[in-house]
Amino acid sequence: MSRDPASNQLNDYKKSVKDGAPTLLTGNGAPIANKKASQTVGPRGPLLLQDFVYLDEISHFDRERIPERVVHAKGAGAFGYFEVTHDISKYCKAKIFSKIGKKTPLVVRFSTVGGESGSADTVRDPRGFAVKFYTEEGIWDLVGNNTPIFFVKDPMLFPSFIHTQKRNPATHLKDADMFWDFITLRPESTHQVMILFSDRGIPDGYRHMNGYGSHTFKLVNDQNEWVWCKFHYKTDQGIKNIFQEKANEISANDPDYSIRDLYNAIASGNYPSYTFSIQVMTQKQAEEFKWNPFDLTKVWPHKEFPLIPVGKIVLDKNPENYFTDVEQAAFDPAHMVPGVEPSPDKMLQGRLFSYGDTHRHRLGPNHLQLPVNCPYKMMPAVNYQRDGFMSINNQGGAPNYFPNSFSGPVECPQVKSPTYHASGDVDRHEPVNEDDYGQATLFWRNVLTADQQARLVSNLVGHIKNTSTFIAERAVRNFSNVDVELGRRLADGLRANGVNISASGISANL
Repeated sequence: MSRDPASNQLNDYKKSVKDGAPTLLTGNGAPIANKKASQTVGPRGPLLLQDFVYLDEISHFDRERIPERVVHAKGAGAFGYFEVTHDISKYCKAKIFSKIGKKTPLVVRFSTVGGESGSADTVRDPRGFAVKFYTEEGIWDLVGNNTPIFFVKDPMLFPSFIHTQKRNPATHLKDADMFWDFITLRPESTHQVMILFSDRGIPDGYRHMNGYGSHTFKLVNDQNEWVWCKFHYKTDQGIKNIFQEKANEISANDPDYSIRDLYNAIASGNYPSYTFSIQVMTQKQAEEFKWNPFDLTKVWPHKEFPLIPVGKIVLDKNPENYFTDVEQAAFDPAHMVPGVEPSPDKMLQGRLFSYGDTHRHRLGPNHLQLPVNCPYKMMPAVNYQRDGFMSINNQGGAPNYFPNSFSGPVECPQVKSPTYHASGDVDRHEPVNEDDYGQATLFWRNVLTADQQARLVSNLVGHIKNTSTFIAERAVRNFSNVDVELGRRLADGLRANGVNISASGISANL
């Protein structure tokens, strides 16, 4: 099939490389032995600060855009509150959950992921769903998406994945080859890709989609007993999505559709709300679970780990100033409160560094002194951090060193986390014999109706048809591993759109 030069840029570049692909190097010119996995303590263990290859990659990635967010550039925000409706104190000692009826103020930022600040709201893209709770124990940022899973499971691959969602660096155009080349080389992305190209890939505004913490977290109670946890916030307005043709029309006529919808709903007193729930898993269950419970590309089945209701999120106040309240809002997964802790989820471990690093680059070292980010229910910040750009509260004459003899702030042993054992060989542990297609198969066969399956195939064909033939064939092979019928329908649809793929080029069983 004939392709224009912009679409074929990567193929032309490949032809221009005469001596084979060059050696991959770090920023300081050192060769890299393995770029597919970060260094961890054992296959499921936490990341190591000594992993310069990852830190070099993510630190540079965090500084790629000034001043716009690297991802989630376009968004909408609202203020509101969280109200406890059910007691979960047996799982978590955080004061935010201390009693039924308790209300905690919050701010939420919704966003698209891949587009720039001026992009359309009704594009096929995951949606960000970030919540900042202003608790009496400090800020708790629960930074998630509108899907319970993600495309990749190791943060080493995150910058490359985002690059494929952005623009081709030569043509400055979105590039189907970039997107599908990466996706088809990383089969763990299949489940999320199918959700993205299903009806839920274009939600009808931010009021009609669910939110998820996505990662696995740890909850600790006042006896220092703990469980693994996932957070869910389900829309009380009901799920509503927009089909591709209508989304295209809205993108042309009202590219700010979702921002407008949220603002107008709150302004008219039609306050959006979401039911907040958790899933819990014991350590024994985690050891016996069919999948790695810390794998961000997998869900925890609700039949095995049912949702436990906790409370309500209600949004009842629009921002007074978009820049002050939304653009300057900085959400960081590392901001947790006593009773909520990280798990060995590799993507979460990577984000614990990346987000704060991004904010210090984008907003400065004192971004937590900005009103929207400040833990205002506490006393003014008391610590030993001083100076830097735009320091609003520099703590007067208090001592700026620790320890000291002059009434500086002291430690709080009561919030000490329970100890845990970590051991394993330090290496770049890539997944071995993991099930990349099983949950995607369940999604195709058990979740989607016949009409939804048809739209999924149509949406996939509409995007994959713009790729190089060898990438289209690889995509069909991958989706055939989900279900042979899905692969066959996808191949037929691509051929009907002029993609010259052969049966031998995709799979013997098609």
